[in-house]
Amino acid sequence: MTPHDDRAMWRNRFILMNLARIAGTVVVLVGLLVWQGDLAREGGWPLVGIPMVAVGLVASFGAPRALARKWRTPPVE
Repeated sequence: MTPHDDRAMWRNRFILMNLARIAGTVVVLVGLLVWQGDLAREGGWPLVGIPMVAVGLVASFGAPRALARKWRTPPVE
């Protein structure tokens, strides 16, 4: 692997981890809008919004950790 390929691999991994964080944050924000706002129906819809917020939080914090664990050298079993 050349140094250029190595840098590209690490850059792509960094971008992917940040995209996972951003996607989780977007899910949290949409979940808050569904829960508290009139996005899905008037008066909010907590039955749908609260699980969306929870899934978004787990994705926002858990996905980057899972990716880092997957890419760790030597691999963790």
